[in-house]
Amino acid sequence: MSQLDFEKPILELEGKISELRHVNSDGEVNIADEIGRMQTKADKLLKQTYSKLNAAQKVQVARHQERPHMLDYVSSIIDDFTPLAGDRNFAEDHALIGGLGRFRGRSCVVIGHEKGHDTQSRIKHNFGMTRPEGYRKAQRLMKMAQQFQIPVITLIDTAGAYPGVGAEERGQSEAIAKSIETCLRTEVPIISVIIGEGGSGGAIAIAVADKVYMLEHSIYSVISPEGCASILWRSREYAKEAAGALKLTAQDLYNLKLIDAIIKEPIGGAHRKKQETMNAVADQIEKALEELTPWSRSEILTSRAAKFLQYGRDL
Repeated sequence: MSQLDFEKPILELEGKISELRHVNSDGEVNIADEIGRMQTKADKLLKQTYSKLNAAQKVQVARHQERPHMLDYVSSIIDDFTPLAGDRNFAEDHALIGGLGRFRGRSCVVIGHEKGHDTQSRIKHNFGMTRPEGYRKAQRLMKMAQQFQIPVITLIDTAGAYPGVGAEERGQSEAIAKSIETCLRTEVPIISVIIGEGGSGGAIAIAVADKVYMLEHSIYSVISPEGCASILWRSREYAKEAAGALKLTAQDLYNLKLIDAIIKEPIGGAHRKKQETMNAVADQIEKALEELTPWSRSEILTSRAAKFLQYGRDL
């Protein structure tokens, strides 16, 4: 497992437990009892550590390479998934995956960022940083969902939209803006879950939804802490301070009434118990769909507009 700096004492203890499991008892020491005591200590330390994470530490957890990614969720909670490629204009963008499937028996369109798990897949998916054609594909799929009157589920996990010259030449900002507009105008329920990083316009382009949820240790911000530190302090070394100032944690955003709910993660983060995390996300999506069904096209648009126009007014 990839090591986070604040997890080092926990991982060392877990390493000793693993070693003891391969040791034969010599009669003087009961190995099983010793393992039990150490496991209890490790569990307590893990719980204490994750109950008081600061913003910078939550950024590390949100970026953990072993957190379940979009395609993991698709494999786990979506049946009969059929990916639909291309924006019908320029190319296919592998950073943003979308298609048709069934969520617990209900037809739906699923759209999300995919970062990849290893070097080869990360390069293929461009580390989850979407180009204009990805957002135009998302628009196409949302319009398809409206045509067939099926809900849209979006899974957010990106550091931000791809900042390359080619992306800018092909209209990155216009594609993001148009995607936000399409989210606002789509006449079917849209449910968004930030499963890792929710970075800037790259995230909000597909996160303007009737219900917006965040995993407990995910982050959602207008800019990365490193980017913020580079602008305000002229140095990335102040990323920790920037993380705290940005109010990017799920708890901060829930208190600011910018998201609808926080989805609890297993103790130790989603990367420790992937299936449990994905099941929790699925349960929250199902609950949201039940609340939004049946829907009226006019009511969907009216309530969605009211939701975002109310941002900042209750504070």
